[in-house]
Amino acid sequence: MPLSGIGGGSGDPAPAPSAGATDTGVRSGAVTSSAARESRPPPEVVSLTTDYGLADGFVAVCHGVIARVAPALRVIDVTHLVPPGDVRRGAAVLAQTVPHLPPGVHVAVVDPGVGTNRRGVALGTPTGLLVGPDNGLLLDAAAALGGVTGAVELTNPRWLAPRVSATFHGRDVFAPVAAHLARGAPLADAGPAIDPTTLVRLPEPLLRRRPDGFVAEVLTVDHFGNVQLAAPAELLDPLPGRVRVCPVTEPTAPGAVAEDGPAGVGGWEREAVHGRTFGDAPVGALVAHVDSTGRVALSVNGGHAAELLAVAPGTLLRVRGYGVVGDAPGQHG
Repeated sequence: MPLSGIGGGSGDPAPAPSAGATDTGVRSGAVTSSAARESRPPPEVVSLTTDYGLADGFVAVCHGVIARVAPALRVIDVTHLVPPGDVRRGAAVLAQTVPHLPPGVHVAVVDPGVGTNRRGVALGTPTGLLVGPDNGLLLDAAAALGGVTGAVELTNPRWLAPRVSATFHGRDVFAPVAAHLARGAPLADAGPAIDPTTLVRLPEPLLRRRPDGFVAEVLTVDHFGNVQLAAPAELLDPLPGRVRVCPVTEPTAPGAVAEDGPAGVGGWEREAVHGRTFGDAPVGALVAHVDSTGRVALSVNGGHAAELLAVAPGTLLRVRGYGVVGDAPGQHG
């Protein structure tokens, strides 16, 4: 299966964009609002977040394209190990990273729809610019940077490769556009304005409050196997020092979560320490805590929580207080 944004065409000749012009002449329909040209900190870096992996030359090619347009520009590699085509994981990594980077142009490419009619876009925010496919990848990061203040479709031919491959827009579209923007070119010069309300959004992850806790979708699983839930810290804070975790079924109606009994749909329920950090639980034990992004997470001290719980992004988990009124014995791990 081809990597998103590259595909089988990664062996195409790599035409380099012109290293000179930042003025384009593409003015028809371009952004002219003050929002698109608002004052923001000058870009200090370009960051790259992709699913390109490290075994091939795809990342180096993007670095090279940027360097041909802006040789002195600093490039920060956020990660190139997003699971292939996993737009939600890429969006989460991007949104959780960009607030901690210097002002810049942030390129993200997790793009299973490359070469189709999906748009390439650049988004303005109060503290940075975002460049990538219009598939939901960029919007959480835009919110983290203060919200979208302007959006354009990337159509300026003077900023793109002379021949744009249908399968490698990271090289031929997103990298050169980011380099021109990082040199100080206006967002409006990248192409015509688009209504931000038409940008593609990822479905909201499921989250339901319950009298004894909450039900939340697994949002991401990181390198260490920590399971991040789509639940804010305030849902975990009132729960007691020990909690129970079990899987639940998909809701059959909006706002509904199936009742699956104390041991969940998988016939299991595990106890977890409600702690502040991994070491609050014994080695090998499960701990429910608030992670560095302010979301509820499940971790194993010295282990891999996703493997222990047999969960993946999209799984629904119920977290409830241990020993609350109405609690009944279940099967515990």
